[in-house]
Parts: sequence; structure tokens; C-alpha cells
Amino acid sequence: MSAHLDLGSGYKPKNTYTANHLYGIDIEKIDKSKIKDVSIVEIKQSNLTFEKIPFKTNFFDSVSAYDFLEHIPRVINSNQSNTRYAFIELMNEIYRVLKHGGKFYAVTPVYPHPSSFVDPTHVNFITDKTHHYFTEPSLGASMYGFNGRFKIIRIKKIRPKYLYEPHRLNFKQKLRKLNDKLKGLESHILWELEAIKV
Repeated sequence: MSAHLDLGSGYKPKNTYTANHLYGIDIEKIDKSKIKDVSIVEIKQSNLTFEKIPFKTNFFDSVSAYDFLEHIPRVINSNQSNTRYAFIELMNEIYRVLKHGGKFYAVTPVYPHPSSFVDPTHVNFITDKTHHYFTEPSLGASMYGFNGRFKIIRIKKIRPKYLYEPHRLNFKQKLRKLNDKLKGLESHILWELEAIKV
């Protein structure tokens, strides 16, 4: 039985890989009466800027983060001797809760598109090269405490309105998607990574 975790899920976690059991994490407390999907096992409240993912190591087959990573600060300085790299800590946590071969699927605004900056709560600007810090062969974030190892399945610039259920696009939507790509209108970047743990 597969298990999937959606970060920043609200009360409707996305089930990217159609897992049997679906979990979520959100900064807000979720009213359980709003949860209608029977595949949702649990949605926990947690602020992942400061807290660890509240699940066991090697628990999930997959983790997703839709429009979430841009809200996690890269650096938090509380004083001169206490600098934390919250984004790297989160990537460590994602790696920790994934099984070997587990998938991490993230969609986030890509710098320098205006969608990166327009929301005042966007504090982490992701470029089309940021993934190199967390993936083979570079693993550049290891110098800042990243202890995971991901391999790239795919990295792609996209427009998210075509992403969330791509298998349901009709012919007209597929043409629009192609036209947007040709015009360079992709506002987000998709990361699909695989956790390597052997």
C-alpha cells in the first residue's frame, strides 16, 4: 500500500502519484469535517520553516509541494551565532521521510518570472538551476548541511494551470499549452526527483 504526503495541503491534499493513502501538512489547523476524500488518512498541522516533518523516516513513497517551496526562507538569523538554513533543513526532511526510490514532486514559481515576487510571502526564489544543490552529481547544498541524495527524473518550466491534471487535457488545452511554451510564458518550474538511499 503506497503512501503520499502533500506539503502545504490545506484540506485537499494532492495525490500526485495516486497513492492508496494520502497525508497532508499545513500551517493552518484543518477542520476534519471539511475532509471529504476517503483516501485522506491524516492532515497534520506544522510550520515547516521551524519544525520537522512529523512522520517517521522512510514512511512515504512520494512527497509533493505545489506552490510551497517559495514560502520557506533560505536563511534565518536569530543572532550572530545561530544561523539556520530552513530551506536546506526542509529538503533534508523531505529526503528523510521518503523511502529509497521515493519521488519528490515540486512546482514553484521560477525566477525571474514576476510570479516569483508578486506574493509578499514568497521569500525563496527558485531558479532553473537551484535543483543542482540537491541532485547528483553536484549536491552543492552538502556544504550547508544537506545530507540527502536525489537523482533527477525531470526538471521542466511549465504553466501550472496545465499541470495539476495533465491527463485530463482536451485537444484545445493541449494546443494552448504548446502555444504558451513557444511564447515562453512558463511561470513555474517542476522538479521531479528520486531519493537515493543505498
